Amino acid sequence: MNDINAAEMADYRQLVGEIRGHAHRYFVLDEPSIPDAEYDRLMRRLQSIEERYPQLIDATSPSQRVGGEPLSEFTQLRHEVPMLSLDNAFDAESLSDFGRRVTERLNQSADVAYLCEPKLDGVAVSVLYREGVLVRAATRGDGFVGEDITANAKTIHSIPLRLHGVSVPELLEVRGEIYLPRDGFARLNATAIERGEKTFVNPRNAAAGSLRQLDCAVTAKRPLEMCAYGVGQLDGERQPDTQLGMLQYLGELGFLINPHIFLAADLIQCEAYYADLAVRRNTLAYDIDGIVYKVNAFELQRRLGFVTRSPRWAIARKFPAEEEITRLLAVEFQVGRTGAVTPVARLEPVFVGGVTVSNATLHNADEIARLDIRVGDSVIVRRAGDVIPKIVKVVFEKRLTDAVPIRFPASCPVCNSPVEQTLDEAIARCTGGLFCPAQVKQAIKHFASRRALDIDGLGDRLVEQLVDAKCIHSVVDLYTLELATLTPLERVGAKSASNLLVAIEKSKNTTLAKFLYALGIREVGEGSALLLANSFGSLEAIADASGDELLDVEGIGPIMARHIRDFFTNPDARSIMRALQEKGVRWADIDLNASVQTPLRAQTWVLTGSLQEMSRAEAKEVLLGLGAKVSSSVSVQTSHVVAGPGAGSKLRQAETLAIPIMDEQQFIAFLDAYNDA
Repeated sequence: MNDINAAEMADYRQLVGEIRGHAHRYFVLDEPSIPDAEYDRLMRRLQSIEERYPQLIDATSPSQRVGGEPLSEFTQLRHEVPMLSLDNAFDAESLSDFGRRVTERLNQSADVAYLCEPKLDGVAVSVLYREGVLVRAATRGDGFVGEDITANAKTIHSIPLRLHGVSVPELLEVRGEIYLPRDGFARLNATAIERGEKTFVNPRNAAAGSLRQLDCAVTAKRPLEMCAYGVGQLDGERQPDTQLGMLQYLGELGFLINPHIFLAADLIQCEAYYADLAVRRNTLAYDIDGIVYKVNAFELQRRLGFVTRSPRWAIARKFPAEEEITRLLAVEFQVGRTGAVTPVARLEPVFVGGVTVSNATLHNADEIARLDIRVGDSVIVRRAGDVIPKIVKVVFEKRLTDAVPIRFPASCPVCNSPVEQTLDEAIARCTGGLFCPAQVKQAIKHFASRRALDIDGLGDRLVEQLVDAKCIHSVVDLYTLELATLTPLERVGAKSASNLLVAIEKSKNTTLAKFLYALGIREVGEGSALLLANSFGSLEAIADASGDELLDVEGIGPIMARHIRDFFTNPDARSIMRALQEKGVRWADIDLNASVQTPLRAQTWVLTGSLQEMSRAEAKEVLLGLGAKVSSSVSVQTSHVVAGPGAGSKLRQAETLAIPIMDEQQFIAFLDAYNDA
């Protein structure tokens, strides 16, 4: 073992402190001050020093986040102070009753202040520190005895191995919730699908499963976080007087504290906070299933006391459940405009996520096989906010003996044409093309949509009527419609028919990019249409482009290029394009020498959060088509940030750097200005 001199020891201690500081800013404050590569270099330097001087290594070194042999089993730990559960309130009346009991027991008429905290949907844990060093971590278990998860807890960067600050308590037991953020959950399941492994049902299950790994190296690969919400024991330091003060103190010691906590002066403000957070619930970066209300003053908490297994001074107000069990009644197969055959589950109606759900997507044949789902099965349905309901799991314990396996159709359920699936796609498609009425309807709906030719008044229901009545057979027939054809249709009056004809006439004046998008070429979204228009300048040039010429366009890949070539070499497609032009649909060709066609050139944009009207991929396409660079990180070089629901650290960083920020509606209005130009 080599001896280390005083100068080297000082350098080592400085390096450890530097790494701890950077880790705290990254994992707790969400304000990284150095690039990831620089952090990795500092860590490698630390590991190199510890290899030369192994006597320096202790349990609090940043290098010891992952280490040790896998456990053979978890040991049980008894909580010195029980981790009690909370009573639940499911409506405003229950919360009001709780408030009345509080004031009556305190024998006071003055309003009581409550600390409101988002109720994270994760796993409750206890972490114990002696002289500022993490010595033990345990799950809640039954409240009295939990499992020792110390090795796994050390892999979670928002759990400090050593408390921050000069003055730390002799003994500190912190209670918190370990959870998996939504983006981490999505990445975890995507990786599992790629490897052919079983996916997790929801982030809470994923967090619980991650904590129960006997090999902490596996846990270390899961992006878990812990948010502190309270203290079980505190010795050696003056205890704050309030719940809010305690959380602020924990933040100073290095713990992650939820930024959405709120101090309510009374129950009216508690209820207002519930209403506000219920609206913002699905914009958060993690799942919450309610709000916890705690009497803020510790003195009042002591006076209120406990009942059996729960405190009298706290209650959890639950949100409507986002997951419920129901029964699969049938599966129907729908056909989209590109011939995609999509299975749709018909469910026994169930109230979930604030609405009654009776349908859910099953995506494709691979998803049916992965779930091993059958008609008659009891299934878990998940719906979060505006997300389309999804079946996430079959409850096999409830499977009936007469449950019927789901057979994917070999022929189209609409036109009876063969259904085919290529090796490079998970989607099966009807081969009937425009002979398939379902594809005709969807193609017309797409052609008339707002971001295509924008025919106002031509809704889905009217398209269905027109095709079913054989008034139109393709998009070309839209330009032959007359009042006499429209007014006999159900719920179509003379005025609405007249307005529709005006909108159809107006749609004739469009842009090359919008026309390309409206044609519904497979894989070609708005951004790809812009790229094609700006790269070739005219419809004829695009139609005659070879595969190699298409691939020369940045953003056009081999699959998209093949679909573009297939479309423009199809005589029927060319016939439809000629017919539309003969009916008066027109646009100006693009001068390829004019720089205005890439108005966002030299700009860097960042997309964060979820978008409702278009996917992030579609938004990226459009920005690329306008010449912008789309980055995954915010910096001083960023020109604009588009922030949808769920935007987190990137939005905060943009605000700090005073970078212009758009919400989705502002972004769409911005794009429309260019698309209409």
